[in-house]
Amino acid sequence: MSISTTIKSIQDIMRKDVGVDGDAQRIGQLVWMLFLKIYDDREQEWELDYDDYVSPIPEQLRWSSWAADPEGLTGEGLKSFIDNTLFPGLQQLDAGGDARAAVIRSVFEDAYNYMKSGHLLRQVINRIQEGIDFNASQQRHAFGDMYEQILKDLQSAGNAGEFYTPRAVTEFMVNRVDPKLAESVMDPACGTGGFLTCAIEHKRKHYVQTPADEQTLQHSIYGWEKKPLPHLLATTNMILHGIEVPSQIRHDNTLNRPYRDWGPKERVDVIVANPPFGGTEEDGIENNFPAEFRTRETADLFMALFIRLLKQDGRAAVVLPDGFLFGEGMKTRLKEKLLSECNLHTIVRLPNGVFNPYTGIKTNLLFFTKGQPTEQVWYYEHPYPEGYKNYSKTKPMRVEEFATEIDWWGDEADGFASRQETKQAWKVGIEEIKARNYNLDIKNPWQDEQVSHDPDELLEQYARQQAEIQELRDQLKTVLGDALSHTSQDQPAPQQAEESA
Repeated sequence: MSISTTIKSIQDIMRKDVGVDGDAQRIGQLVWMLFLKIYDDREQEWELDYDDYVSPIPEQLRWSSWAADPEGLTGEGLKSFIDNTLFPGLQQLDAGGDARAAVIRSVFEDAYNYMKSGHLLRQVINRIQEGIDFNASQQRHAFGDMYEQILKDLQSAGNAGEFYTPRAVTEFMVNRVDPKLAESVMDPACGTGGFLTCAIEHKRKHYVQTPADEQTLQHSIYGWEKKPLPHLLATTNMILHGIEVPSQIRHDNTLNRPYRDWGPKERVDVIVANPPFGGTEEDGIENNFPAEFRTRETADLFMALFIRLLKQDGRAAVVLPDGFLFGEGMKTRLKEKLLSECNLHTIVRLPNGVFNPYTGIKTNLLFFTKGQPTEQVWYYEHPYPEGYKNYSKTKPMRVEEFATEIDWWGDEADGFASRQETKQAWKVGIEEIKARNYNLDIKNPWQDEQVSHDPDELLEQYARQQAEIQELRDQLKTVLGDALSHTSQDQPAPQQAEESA
């Protein structure tokens, strides 16, 4: 039975259980079980590789002790063991300086057993035990495919789609920033870890040659994720990709920490990220940021943080919506900071539908290097492949499509001297951008303006206009409020006025 067939049969069993409600819970249930099975398989390897290996998990809680025997615990006994022994035991693991134990404890802090039937639980466990062996070399590649499928299922579970960036996009972005072996790579909003796993694969392919190189790689990957399910997925993803102790994948909200507390020692060489856009942060988070960058819009706060987190000459590739390019107010100040402190050398404008069917918002890939101000911005408009009018589940974006950008790209060391303007590529100088009040939403000058009749585009355009109108209203309200405040301060109090009269 293939891994994908195994996963499908497991989900079919879960649908019979009254405690599991919907895709998100099924995936949450599946992933903590997969984590324990995968971890157990890896531990068997580590016990062979390292004579002194000691498991951080107490013996009775290891998968091989309670789950591996198909005739083992079942029914109420199994359900009671999972709820009353396994989960409390893993959630309260005494790390005592053991990084592996700390990882497992953080993974299970917010995990939950939704299933009510111990008999159905046993069926699921047996399917996992029969169908999944991470130590079988022929299955390792299939695990990547299985993981992609779980992430796509997660997208279908509603707003959880924010955690997943199409693999074609992550591969292209990592390819262009080209993280070297010893360079630190961070995704401060890492979701399920897609950018980080691409960075791991990139380093292994191009730079890892010795066991010492592998150890350097192991300690160069950093991620933060605030939501429990994607954090569990990201940690599992790291283990699947050979990161033995993924302790640098933190379960926390990067924005919770005051902006000024991020010091020079915590700066990184490379940031690759798709910060959640369209969302807002809880009250008070914006107060962690300087007054000129305060907003509750998540993507904008992350962009301010990205600039601070980069080392001198550090490189970033970030996914952002059109709204960042044309936005005013705080966005204008943020773009002015970006262009004065970093070289925003390239914006790849993606067509509609890259994130279909989960959002129709148009997105852009921004590539910048910290340390030198921007002199000009190159734009590259990514076209649909021949015969495509949009992307879809059955026709997703493919990484091969970016071959034209890669051929055109050139070298930052010589200022991208080889780049040529084409029907897809054009450049805009900093003076023109300043004259536009840092509006970076600059259309392709080689193509005539086309009138769109696409409902999603028209709705997006309408929403954009409404947002601009609201922003103008807010600015006007602030100006009037300030004017009234100054007027009242300039007027003498009534009693003083009478006395002076």
